Amino acid sequence: MNSMTGYGFKEAVVDDTQISVEIKSVNNRFLDLNINLPYFLNPLEQKVRKLVSEKIVRGKVDVTIRVKDMNSTARVTADSQAAKMYADAIGQIAEAIGRKTEDIPLSLIVSQEGVLNITHDYDAESYWAKIEGVFSEVFSQFVSDRAREGENLKKDLLSKLDVLDKCAAFFKEWQPKMEEKFREQITTRFTELLGDHVDENRIMTEVAAMMVKYTINEEIIRLHSHLAALRKEFNENPVPGKRIDFICQEANREINTIGSKNQFTEVGAMVINAKDALENIREQSKNVE
Repeated sequence: MNSMTGYGFKEAVVDDTQISVEIKSVNNRFLDLNINLPYFLNPLEQKVRKLVSEKIVRGKVDVTIRVKDMNSTARVTADSQAAKMYADAIGQIAEAIGRKTEDIPLSLIVSQEGVLNITHDYDAESYWAKIEGVFSEVFSQFVSDRAREGENLKKDLLSKLDVLDKCAAFFKEWQPKMEEKFREQITTRFTELLGDHVDENRIMTEVAAMMVKYTINEEIIRLHSHLAALRKEFNENPVPGKRIDFICQEANREINTIGSKNQFTEVGAMVINAKDALENIREQSKNVE
């Protein structure tokens, strides 16, 4: 089980190139992957996206890669023909206003557009050869961070599930007691009305009618089944987040039905405990991948 939140970061210098990689994530229903690269590394986006999506299923994940060459990769070329044309044109202006062409500074010529051209020789794959090791280390750190937090979430979820198991066991224990409670209530009511002339068959009929209306046996069976399914997801499914939420909805339906049928204070108090534990599980499931 993994958390949807995680973080990894590293800076390193590889072959005269300074590299920084940062990966962070927060909760999201689906995988929302954002890759932030310098424009000249855009050809690497699909490679990075594939590497991340192979191991990450849910969460909003931001991957930022920055590179800076310690030695310049710039290539400067001069357009001498353009320089000559600028010099001739500027010289004409100088003569027109009574200035000497010899006074025209060279800096004015070379600063004109197109006289000097600067290009960079960027090879995305050669950069990836430098980035790959740093990225792998940061990604492993990121995955480990999510796994570590996931173990903490799992412990909390299992503790809440233990509470639910105790509640379900209590409901099962109380199911046969309910018949006796109904019998006592109905017998007391008949005795108050009829004194010693109580018809035992009438009591049995009334108890049977009450049990049909208020029995929670089926709900208890289904609740136990849902809780067993939850425990299986916690222990066996590496990405149980969506399944947890679905199973919790089903379990909540059974607990609500038990609460609506309940006629006893003791059961009502346990219904509250069960709903509280289940709600905690549903909230925590929003943090689970």
